[in-house]
Amino acid sequence: MQLRNSTSQYGLISILLHWVVTVAVIGLFALGYWMVGLTYYSSWYRTAPDIHKSIGLILFALMAVRLVWRFLSHGPAPLPSHGRVTRLATKAGHGLLYLGLFAVMISGYLISTADGRAISVFDWFEVPALITGIPDQEDIAGLVHEYLAWALVIFSGLHALAALKHHFIDRDSTLKRMLGRADT
Repeated sequence: MQLRNSTSQYGLISILLHWVVTVAVIGLFALGYWMVGLTYYSSWYRTAPDIHKSIGLILFALMAVRLVWRFLSHGPAPLPSHGRVTRLATKAGHGLLYLGLFAVMISGYLISTADGRAISVFDWFEVPALITGIPDQEDIAGLVHEYLAWALVIFSGLHALAALKHHFIDRDSTLKRMLGRADT
């Protein structure tokens, strides 16, 4: 398999970025959902949020790499069977997924830095608090983070269902291309 995308399939780098982001988003959502129910006396009360923040910041960096990669190695050409509406929906859907991911991560950053403290990433390095002092920053960013996280997971599920629809109903190679298999 080639590293870069071709006109007929995604390359290894795009595929790895896609699936690593997918696993990270599902994992972060599950961890976030679980940790908001923790009590002060839970042994995970401080650890779970630290893990969530660290993975979230690493995901932010990975998404920045993914965005740059998207411009350096364009994806495969649309399939001939995809009409104008499908092509527009694909572009809009991917745009919303990228926008949603960045918005969720930025709102998470704003929650974590509202008090002016930096965020430690697995004790490897710290990300400074650059934006603080917005009135009700933590509360507003928290609501945005929660609602966008739900919207992102639901929209990601629809994205997966669309890929399965292309594979099983339309019988085209949309899903195969993201799995590294060339058009046939």
